[in-house]
Amino acid sequence: MKTSTKATLISIAVVVLLAIAAVFIVLLNRPSAPTAAETNGALTGTRANSHVVDRAGEDAPTLVEYLDFECEACAAFHPVIAELREHYDGRLNYVVRYFPLAGHFNSMNAALAVEAAAQQDRFLEMHDKMFDTQAEWGEQQVSAADTFRGYAEELGLDLAAYDAAIEDPATRARIEEDMNDGKLAGVRGTPTFVLDGKRLELMQLTDLTDAIDSALAR
Repeated sequence: MKTSTKATLISIAVVVLLAIAAVFIVLLNRPSAPTAAETNGALTGTRANSHVVDRAGEDAPTLVEYLDFECEACAAFHPVIAELREHYDGRLNYVVRYFPLAGHFNSMNAALAVEAAAQQDRFLEMHDKMFDTQAEWGEQQVSAADTFRGYAEELGLDLAAYDAAIEDPATRARIEEDMNDGKLAGVRGTPTFVLDGKRLELMQLTDLTDAIDSALAR
């Protein structure tokens, strides 16, 4: 066999092997749907361990917000969502799910801090703290983990338990569950809203309230 032909065949073989490896990597990293046990008794579009901020009952519409605590748009929506929750109080289930974006240096650190606080039943307080202070730590390329620990201290959390939760791989895994479910739901950016399992395409705020009003009218 000529050297040039042999080299060509080797190159083709390498390309084929790389393609096969790429397929395996994609399959291994493809998000999987939650099991029946993980969604048992859960509201539509959530897991049993999801953070239900407002619970109006199984017959009420369920609005899920996928968010990133370092996302400026999420911070801008924060007071709007507070008004929306008040307006639909008792008529709408509202659930927060994590979706930290890779382009935000401290988004995962923030999610870990909020989840660690949630383990001490202080989810909403840390959630609000992140958005209230985002301008102080967001869009920076240094870790804000110490800053977030300071917030935990301000909220009166058990710091030993907080530190243990931050270091526990299960805490990150809990966040990644939300991220995987978000990807399955078609989430690409934040904030993304999913109403009764259907991802909403919003051009303006009234698109969200119209969708909720329509769900309530059914």
